[in-house]
Amino acid sequence: MKYVQPIRDKNKIEEIKTYLKENGSRDLLLFTMGINTGLRISDLLKLKVIDVKGKSHVEIKEQKTGKVKRFPLLGNLQSMIDEYIKGKLDNDYLFKSRNGSNKPITRVMAYMIINDACRKAQITDNVGTHTLRKTFGYHHYQTFHDVAILQYLLNHSSPSITLRYIGITQDNIENTLRQFEL
Repeated sequence: MKYVQPIRDKNKIEEIKTYLKENGSRDLLLFTMGINTGLRISDLLKLKVIDVKGKSHVEIKEQKTGKVKRFPLLGNLQSMIDEYIKGKLDNDYLFKSRNGSNKPITRVMAYMIINDACRKAQITDNVGTHTLRKTFGYHHYQTFHDVAILQYLLNHSSPSITLRYIGITQDNIENTLRQFEL
């Protein structure tokens, strides 16, 4: 099994957003929600319009853990959602398949969307649907340097699992030690 990596470069994230915007608002929203909420793809794909419509917070029961997760929809993400759901029915899936049925896109389709966008941005790391969640974790950690909160947000059992998960590797650790001296 290949482990996927987070997207570490914020410029690459913007390139991906630009590319996805050209292909339609659904795919852009999928990517943007993924990197801003840290939800697993299984939880993203089951969201319906009613779950986000007019809400400042979303509450879901995580498919994998069975735990309730509540998270805010802030700023640009809230605006993007409001614009995207105009004219959609409450019972529509947020990431509805374009095949005519009221079903969400599949995990395979989500993978193809993400993989294609990353390749267009010339990202050569292993990527997949979990890249969105890992990107959220990586940048949250880089911003706040609080592994305990991130561990809680990702529902991990230990800080070491969280750090390994988001790609804080031995090289990163050694780089900090090279720059540290008392």
